[in-house]
Amino acid sequence: MAAEDPSVSGVSGRYATALFELARDEKSVDAVKADLDKFNALLDESADLKRLVRSPVFGADTQLKALNAVLDKAGIAGVAANVLRVLTTNRRLFAVADVIRAFNALVAKYKGEATADVTVAEPISDKNLDALKAALKTVTGKDVALNVKVDPAIIGGLVVKLGSRMIDSSLRTKLNSIKHAMKEAG
Repeated sequence: MAAEDPSVSGVSGRYATALFELARDEKSVDAVKADLDKFNALLDESADLKRLVRSPVFGADTQLKALNAVLDKAGIAGVAANVLRVLTTNRRLFAVADVIRAFNALVAKYKGEATADVTVAEPISDKNLDALKAALKTVTGKDVALNVKVDPAIIGGLVVKLGSRMIDSSLRTKLNSIKHAMKEAG
């Protein structure tokens, strides 16, 4: 399956594929996804955890002890916890974000979903998220999972990336277009 999907390749793709196949066989795909998403959220929130994951200064034993403490505190167990431990033991914990991304891509493909990365200037309401999902579903013909990222730098509007397509209706882009048009005219 990894060979069919270009977003699932390399070391992270191999781990993600093995994890996906194991989770599918144990009928725990949703539980594993939830645990990995929880770990990914912790990774996004904690600079210390990011440093632990990415820094080669920490030995595997140190990383494993710290990881076990994080997993226990977060309530992450089972297959997801085991794969995180394997990544740590094999000195591949630095690739965990890519493994999670690849795993999520495999889950989406398995469920017949598409995934869209959406960047907004400020948090978006559930009503607007549902409207965006519905609009994207009419375009793709599939259910669409949204990865929403808040980036105030886009000023307003939103940027949607769906597969190889990108729709940029951000205010920043529109202002830049006006700026370039004015430079050419002047």
